[in-house]
Amino acid sequence: MDGASPNFIYEPHPEHPGWHSWRLRDDTLFNAQVMGEMLVRTENGKCRLRMFPARKHQNLLGMIHGAVTLGLIDISMFAALRTLSSGDAGGSVTLELSTQFIGAGQPDRPLDAVVEILRETRRLLFVRGEVVQGDNLVAGFTGIVRKASEK
Repeated sequence: MDGASPNFIYEPHPEHPGWHSWRLRDDTLFNAQVMGEMLVRTENGKCRLRMFPARKHQNLLGMIHGAVTLGLIDISMFAALRTLSSGDAGGSVTLELSTQFIGAGQPDRPLDAVVEILRETRRLLFVRGEVVQGDNLVAGFTGIVRKASEK
């Protein structure tokens, strides 16, 4: 899949072999301003979106803030749409997101959302996934994305 998109940059990352950059072309929006650098790759039919926690992502307990985990989950659904299907992540919207927080995310190592597509229709994408740090399970989730309208 090439990186040609009016909204996203999806291209091989020079410092992380096997990974692609996943970022908005407009770096003044949420993804870049709040989440920071994100990488994506496909593995075993799933999409893995990775972020690198920083001090700004921590809560008062020194763990990754739940809102950051939710942001990663939401963005991962669109990365899955782009990498696992032929959908255009730009112009698509989250219809539903159900999350179960299971463990604490540690701020000293990458945080990954691993997503699989359960079903895809002409207008909808049904997904489920997990947020992990190695063998540590941070959260589980399911979601529905409404694809962008055909132009």
